[in-house]
Formats: sequence, structure tokens, C-alpha cells
Amino acid sequence: MNINYLILRNLKKNIKNYYLYVFALIFSVALYFAFVTLQYDPAMDEIKGSVKGAAGMATASVLLVVIVAIFLLYANNIFIKRRSKEIGLFQLIGLTKGKIFRILSSENLILYFGSMLVGIFVGFSCSRLLLMILFKVMDVDAQASLNFSTRALLQTVIVFAAVYLLIMLMNYTFIKRQTILSLFRVTSSTENKIRKMPVVEIVMGLFGIVLILFGYYLSTKLFGGQFVKTEELFLVMSMILGSVILGTYLFYKGSVSLIFNAIRKSKGGYLSLNEVLSLSSIMFRMKSNALLLTIITTVSALAIGLLSLSYIAYYSVDKSAKEIVPNHFSLLEDEDITKFTKALQKKNIVYKQTRRDVIMVKADFSHIADVDKIGKSKGIMTMPVVSEKSVEGVDVSPDETKFTGYSDAVKMLKSLKSTGEVELKGKHESIEQRLIGLSKDPVVSSYFSGGLLTAIVDEKVFEQLAKDKDPDIQQNSHSYVGIDIVDSNMLEHANQIYKDMNFEQKGGYTSQSDIISGQKQMMGMIMFVVGFLGLTFLITSGCILYFKQMDEGEEEKPSYTILRKLGFTQGNLIRGVQFKQVFNFGIPLVVGLSHSYFAVKSGWFLFGSELWAPMFIVMLVYTALYSIFGLLSVLFYKRVIKESL
Repeated sequence: MNINYLILRNLKKNIKNYYLYVFALIFSVALYFAFVTLQYDPAMDEIKGSVKGAAGMATASVLLVVIVAIFLLYANNIFIKRRSKEIGLFQLIGLTKGKIFRILSSENLILYFGSMLVGIFVGFSCSRLLLMILFKVMDVDAQASLNFSTRALLQTVIVFAAVYLLIMLMNYTFIKRQTILSLFRVTSSTENKIRKMPVVEIVMGLFGIVLILFGYYLSTKLFGGQFVKTEELFLVMSMILGSVILGTYLFYKGSVSLIFNAIRKSKGGYLSLNEVLSLSSIMFRMKSNALLLTIITTVSALAIGLLSLSYIAYYSVDKSAKEIVPNHFSLLEDEDITKFTKALQKKNIVYKQTRRDVIMVKADFSHIADVDKIGKSKGIMTMPVVSEKSVEGVDVSPDETKFTGYSDAVKMLKSLKSTGEVELKGKHESIEQRLIGLSKDPVVSSYFSGGLLTAIVDEKVFEQLAKDKDPDIQQNSHSYVGIDIVDSNMLEHANQIYKDMNFEQKGGYTSQSDIISGQKQMMGMIMFVVGFLGLTFLITSGCILYFKQMDEGEEEKPSYTILRKLGFTQGNLIRGVQFKQVFNFGIPLVVGLSHSYFAVKSGWFLFGSELWAPMFIVMLVYTALYSIFGLLSVLFYKRVIKESL
């Protein structure tokens, strides 16, 4: 029997255990090769100037390498430990450690580079599809074609060859350090099982829950106005991150066992078969995997949170554009307005023009807001004022005012009462006004309002303020002019006229279409990058949890043999296994979703105007994909139970 025969026989014997590892490797290589192919694709030149698409892809490829490398090293560590007895037997029959290393290296070489070739082919085949998806979400009108890049191929081979060398170094170190006796003990000593919970573990469990809840509480107060200074925000963010991560670790280290132990005690020690196969096993195993589960949970929460925020921004593009400019176009100078409207008339494009005279005043908010939350301004803010006559559907008396532009971001950062006394200050005199309501719909562009509030007052009050205006705080133009295209089908044509006149180069000139297009490109790129990085992590972390279940399944096989001999059917055992997998995969998922929910909830309003729909869509998709690995684990256990007798 020569070494080549051993290599082929071992490869054939272990291939059934490596199939998911091979799939994950093919997937990782395919995704990486597709990314670097996009990075070098000439079509990316279409978006380089606006959002630095190639740079975004390069950053994503680096993060992708880190995720994949950690996963492959961890997966290899699991598999080499599973084969420790086999390595010990090789030594018993006289093979040297060098020859054993050669056998393992050859097996890995065939699997690794064979999978890499398949992955490169799959990545090349999918690169055009990825480019089409990218252009679609970015709303870029460009042609996506299939281009093979030798630079991308070379970069992929170098990166994954380097990962392979790291794997070989890990294997060599493992084989070199182990004795024959220790090799037969590796798999039997991987889990730490104890029967009684010590007091220290109980305290850790309770403290972990307290830390997580404390982090959640701080996240709800982060942008509530209590923390105004940059140093305070940074400190609180650090406290949230530290308490949640440490709390998550202690949760897995002690809280899970504490909760399940309480359930077991509540039943007086009389557990059903399902509970024995699930609760008891998880109590003792989850604490030994606390660090791994903490990393998986934290990165899952990060991926879900970033994807939710980017999707919130993408989902809210249209509403966000209207908050910047309420009309299709906004121009300032009369000469440019005349030039633009004449061009529209020449092309038979019907439009509607809105003009609102604007005065900038100092406003005292101290009676309708918490001054401590406002900050240094002590309730004084510069804001635009318009007359009620220029706004349709608004009617206020001389002593009343109404605020518009009260967006979710303004609401969270400057929480105001809907009624109360407001003082509008001119250069020499002040006018007392009674606030009668807050409206979200802006009436002037952000050039005047700065994205904050605008006051609507009675015509007489407006004239009084106009006579007493402070010239030092006025805008260059004293009128807001908005132009709307009546026929939405002609909006794109009108926007092209606007671009041809180079109005976008002037300050204060805005186009809703350009704003929407720019935000879609930026957030589309971010969503694309974060989505595929999140998908990569989901696949790799799901595989890691699945590999752990394979380990546990093989270790518990003798127990299933005994239960089968005692008369328990496959169905009885499978139900217990299903219950177990709900906890094994469900606990990290639920904790990760909870972390991401509070993270997104604390600052979502800075990204867009819609929270629930984008966040729930992301969470549901992530949960559905994550659940696939739980199903695969049940199927693996089903095979183990079937073979146990």
C-alpha cells in the first residue's frame, strides 16, 4: 500500500464530510472572483466619477478575504481534529509525521484547488449578473457585458494560495505538537461538561443579561438629546458596544445555562426525551463555544444593522429628496428662471411655477423645547419665514405660526412641542407668536432651511418682519422658486435640459431627479457591498455552526444507539433533534436580530424616513437563509440516527 493509494482512499472516504466545506469554498472563491472581476471591469468606469465604484469593490474584496480566510482556517481546524484518531492510527502503523502531513496536504490540495477552479468558473459566469444587479440597484444606465480579467484571476489565485499555505502551516503545527496518546483524546476533550452550575457562573449569567439590557437602554437615549457633545456621543457609543459584546459573551457563558437550568428545576427533574436531547445538551455545550458564538452574533448584528440602514436610505430616497427640495426643480436667479422656463416652453413641456418670498429670522424655541437638549444655542435658531399667502391650504391668524419641515431626523434631534409660545426676532423688534402645529412637508429647499424648520406666518406679520430684517443673516436670494413638471413622463427630458444649462454647478440650484439619482447610486453601491459581504458571512458562519453540529452528532452517536436499543424510534429522536436545532441556531439568530434592532432603532432617522418595512425585509431574508443551515443539521442528525443501529 503506497501513499498515493492512501491519499485517494482517504479522500473518497472523507468526501461526504467535506461536501459543505467544498460548497462554502466554491461559493467564497466565486464571490471573490466576481468582485475583483467587477473591480477591473471597464463598465465600472461609468460610475467611478460619482461613487468611486472600483474603490468600493476593492474595499469589499479585502473584507471578503478576511471573512473567508478566518472561516477556512476555522473549518480546517474542526476537520483536522475530527481526523485526530486517524492520524494517530497512521503513526501506530509506522508512518512518520512528515508522511502524514504529506497525505493531508495532498488531500487538501486536490479539494482546495479543485474547488477553487470550480469557484473561478462560477464567479466568472455570475460576474455579469452581479454587474447587472449593481447597475439596477444604482439606477445606472450602462451596458453590462461578460469580461474575463487576467488580473482578477491572478489576484484570486494569489489570495487563496496564501490562505492554503496558512492552512498547511496550521496542519503541520497540529501534527508536530501532538503525541499518539493526545491524538486519541482530542475529540473526547473538546467539550466541557459539568453537572452543577457554580455560583460564579450564575453571577456571570445574570450580569450578562444586565449588560445587554444596559446597552439597549443607552442606545435608546443616544440621540435623545441627553448627549450633545462629540466626546459624550463617542463615550456612550463605546459603552454600548462594550456592554453589548461583553454581555453577549457572558450570556452564552452563563445566561443560557442559567435559564435552561431554571426550566429543568421547574419540572422537578422530570424531562421529556425532547428536553433531554435539546435543553440538557445546549446547557453544557453552549458555554464552551461562548467566544465563537459571540463573534458570530456580533458580526451578524453588524451585517443586519448595516444592511438595514443602507436599505432604509435606499428605500427612502424619494422622500429624502422631497425634504431637500419640495419641487422638481429649484432655481434662484430670475435670469436663470426665465432661461429655463423658455427652454421648457420651446419643447412643449408644461410646468407649474411656485414663488415664495423668504426672510431669515432668529427664533426663540425655549418655550416649546427642552433648552438643555438644544445645546449651546439656548433655544435660539436661525430659520426661514414665509407668508401664508404663498402656501396653499394654510391659514394662520396674525398671532399664530405653523412650522413645516419637521422630519423624523429633526424630531429626534430637536424634539418640540406641537403648541406653545415662539418669539420671532427681527433686527430691532421681536414678535410673539403662538405655535399651532408641526408639519413634515417642507415649503422651501434646504438652501434656505438647512434641512430644518420653516415658519409660516400671517401676511401682515411677514411684512412687518420684512421691514425689520437683519441683513447679516439673509440668503443671497430672498425668494424660493420651485418648478414642477405637470406630465411626469416629461420629467426626464426636463431634467436633461436642466443639466445642459449647467445649473447643477451653482449653489442653491437643485433638481429632485439628480438628488434621487445620486442617492440611489451611493446607497445602491453600499447596499450591494454590504449585502454580499453579509451573505458571505451568513454562509460561512452557518457552515461553522453546521460543522459543530456534525461534531456533536458523531460524538452523540453511541447515545442514539443505546436509545434505539431501548425502543425509541427514529421519529422520537428526530423530534428532540429538531427542538435542539431550534435553540442551537435560533439563539444566536434571535440575539443577533435583537442587537441589530436596537442599533438600527437608535439612529435610523439619520438615514431615511422609513424604518419598519426595510428593516423587517432584511431581517426576514436573513432569517430564511440562516434557517437553511438548521435544516441541513437536522438532515445530518437524521442520517446519524439512522446509522446508529
